[in-house]
Parts: sequence; structure tokens; C-alpha cells
Amino acid sequence: MTEGTPERRLPRETWVALDMAGCPNRCRHCYLGFPSTRRVEGAVLAGLAARFRDWVRPGESAPYLRHVQAYSWFREPDYRDDYRALYDLEGEVSGRAPQRFELLSIWRLAREPDYARWARSIGTEVCQISFFGLETTHDWFVRRRGAFRDSLLATERLLEAGIRPRWQLFLTRRILPEVGELYGLVDRLRLRQRTEALGAPFQVFAHTPGPDGEAFLIEELRPTVADLARVPAELLEASVAHLGRPLGEAEGDIVARLRRCDEPVATRWGNTGPLGFYVTSGFDVYSNLADLNPWWRLGNLAHDDVGDVVARLEGAGAIGLRVLRDVPLSALARRYGRPRGRRIYTEGDLVSRWVLLECRRRWTEPPSRRA
Repeated sequence: MTEGTPERRLPRETWVALDMAGCPNRCRHCYLGFPSTRRVEGAVLAGLAARFRDWVRPGESAPYLRHVQAYSWFREPDYRDDYRALYDLEGEVSGRAPQRFELLSIWRLAREPDYARWARSIGTEVCQISFFGLETTHDWFVRRRGAFRDSLLATERLLEAGIRPRWQLFLTRRILPEVGELYGLVDRLRLRQRTEALGAPFQVFAHTPGPDGEAFLIEELRPTVADLARVPAELLEASVAHLGRPLGEAEGDIVARLRRCDEPVATRWGNTGPLGFYVTSGFDVYSNLADLNPWWRLGNLAHDDVGDVVARLEGAGAIGLRVLRDVPLSALARRYGRPRGRRIYTEGDLVSRWVLLECRRRWTEPPSRRA
């Protein structure tokens, strides 16, 4: 969590992402969930960024933040029809060109041929596309008929525009019977040759979903160590090379290790990127340290000041932040760890699962008993 460990000060640069458009999908792995989305005008984003930019920390005389980057989305980029105007607005409000983090709207790529060319014109060189299986499995996972075909068409549109596609395959027990055939599409579509013609190798890798947000509801689909034998060896090797680590290890092995670790959870928490804020269209605000479950909520900017939000972040004013600050890893491992578990996790993902379980337990307690 480096940038955002509870009781550390907010860095001098941050970002604020307002959900102005929502998402066409309801993916079963999405850690951001499906908050209701209403249309929000551009002036609201500009005003929100100004509130953060102008905030003065108590006891100081000048605005605290040196830079605030504004975004009009945090689920599907460019989903609104006025996406070009919103992109320009993000840059105008922020004073810097917005990033796209190698993400584009797959939905729009499949429906608007000019979109890929526009994306290339603003400097996009790579776009990541997620696959959850072949057509039936993929569409089930995304909860949208036609999503698989959209992803294949998006791949073609990217290549035509000079943008390199990168495929990530989500390893679940639903994809295992067809992962070989799905991986075989790389050769059938000549993706390696066509991407190399754009100046770099084609990348494809696999990993397991995290356990946060909606993905907690599909934990029974998490593969086991034995299941990895069904994944093509070439794909496993490419995945390890891309991720810079193994896909994971058996839960029981992690449990045995962390039952001896008395460090607080925050020392092993996974988010090491710049600290920022998600704001729903109803103005509930969360940090990017975790998902959008209510135990992470920092306030509502319709009636709270930015200072209130920062104070809750820095002072562990949400249940989730108090769990990170106060609870030893050994306590979570003893309470929630399954010593004989063979499902595959990274250490960070397994700790995230335990944190979610502990937060949910505390959230359901009477307010008088909440720590």
C-alpha cells in the first residue's frame, strides 16, 4: 500500500476519478462492482477537481496538493458518446494529458471504427483485452451476449489502427476445459506476426482473478494447484515472464507462513501505485486501496468537505482501514486460513480475501461494538 498505508499523509499528487458513464458489462470478477450510474455533466468533474486542488490542510496557508489528475471514468473508458470532449476536459481540468493505462472501451472498439484511429492519435500504443473463455463462457462471465465477439473484433480494429493488442486470460475452473483452444486462437489469428509487424512481440498471459468486489462470489471457481496441469506449458511460461512472479501457490502454504507473521496487514497490502480517489455518480468517495464495499467508504462529497475525506483516510476512519492498521496477519490467518487449502492465490490476494471477511464480520456487528 506504500502510498496509502493508514496514518500516512496523503501524497502531494493524487487523482480523482468520477464515474460519469458506468460500464456496458457486469463482469463477475469486477472488484469495483456495479454502482448505479447517472449522467453527470462535465462541470461537475471540473468542480470536483477544483475542490481537491484548492484544499488547504489545517494549520497550513497554501493548497496542499501540487497536482490533481481528473478522470471521467473508472470502469469502462470512453463509454459515453461524448468521450472525445470528456478526454479534452480531463486534460484541461488537470493541466496534463490524461492516461488510458493501456485500456480502451472494448464495447466501442467493436462498434465505432474511427475510435481505434482516434485512440492511436492520442498516443495509445497498446491495449489490453480480457478473455474469460470461449464464446459461451466469456459471455456468461461478462454477463453480456456478444461480448466475446466484441473482443475478437476489437483485436482486429486495434491492429488495423496500429495499436498492439495484449490478451489477458482469467484462469478459473470455467475456462480450464477450453483454455487450450482459446490460446490456440493466437496462432489462428496470426497475432504474433501481425503484432511484431507493429514493432514489438505479441503478449498473452494468464492469471487468477482477485477475491475483491464481485469476484468474492466466484471464489469456488478459483483453480487448484492440480488444475494448472491443464494449462498449456507455453502459456504458463509466458505468464510467469509477464507477471514477474509465479501465478500463485497453494493456500495452505501461505497460511502456514502467515500464521507466524505478527506484522499488521498494511505491511503486506497490495496497492503500490499512486493513491487516488474513486467517486461514484452519487458522490460517495473511496480510495483506490480496495474495492467499493461500504466498509471502505470515506464519505460523500455532496455534503462532506475534502478535508473530511482526507482525515478519514489518514486517520483510519473506515472499518477497512482500521483492519489494515490494527489486525496482525497471524490473526487473520488463524481465523480465516484453510491450512489444507489447495486453491491458488498470491499472498496479496489471499490477504485481501481475509480482509474482506474480517471487514464483513465487523460491518455486521452492532455499531456500538465496531472497532
